[in-house]
Formats: sequence, structure tokens, C-alpha cells
Amino acid sequence: MLPLLKKKPSSANLEEKKRRNSSRIRDHLANERTYLAWLRSAVALMGFGVLIARLRMFQPPEVHSPGNSWKLGLFFSVIGLLTVLLSTQHYFAVRYDIDEDTYEPADRWVIIFSLSILVLGSGVIFYLFTAPLNPLSSIVFE
Repeated sequence: MLPLLKKKPSSANLEEKKRRNSSRIRDHLANERTYLAWLRSAVALMGFGVLIARLRMFQPPEVHSPGNSWKLGLFFSVIGLLTVLLSTQHYFAVRYDIDEDTYEPADRWVIIFSLSILVLGSGVIFYLFTAPLNPLSSIVFE
């Protein structure tokens, strides 16, 4: 089509299109912020898992035992990795739904993540109350 023969869109159509696009852009940006928040949570979970697994390094050599801290730390790290995978899948599903204008919020992700944190938090509390208490383990004078 020649440029001169193109039909010029009406101002009402332009405003509607602009409004629709700005809303869509805002939705995509919100989706990206949510995804980044999930990734930050996943990195924190993995970091906390490594910290828990390494806590036994701060105990005196005579107290060193394999213990269960590495299991709890591993569990935190695995939940962190699963969070990365699930949040990436969720991001692309929401992105598709926004583009198709069919997005409906799902409660399952909130419930799954809340239950995971509840289990992990219970594990930390259990570990803290069952680990041998040695007040001098964090202060070593040489």
C-alpha cells in the first residue's frame, strides 16, 4: 500500500491502543518484578542452606560429628533450586497469559512456597533445639 493511501487511525483508536499497550507493558513489568523477587528468595534459600551446612565448622574439633546440619542445608538448597525452576516456568506462563489477555491469578504458588518455608523453618527450629550447645564454639582464643 502506498503511504499516501493509508487510512489514518482516528484519535479514539489511538488512545484506546495507547491505553491498552501501557497497561500491557505495566503488566509485563510487574511480572518481571515478581520473577526477580522469586529469584532473590531462591538465592537466599540456597545461601541459607550453605550457611547451615557450614555451621558445624565453627564447633571445636572434638565436637565435630557429621550431624544432620548438612541434610537441612541440602534441603534448603534444593528448595532454592526448585524455586528457580518453578518461578521461571510461572513467569513464562504468566507472560503468555498476559499476551493472550487470559491471565487469572493462581493461589497454588503462594500455598506451595508458604508450605515449603513452613517446613524449612520447622527444620531450622528443630535443628537449633537439638544441636549440642557449646557456648565457646563461636569464640576461640588463641
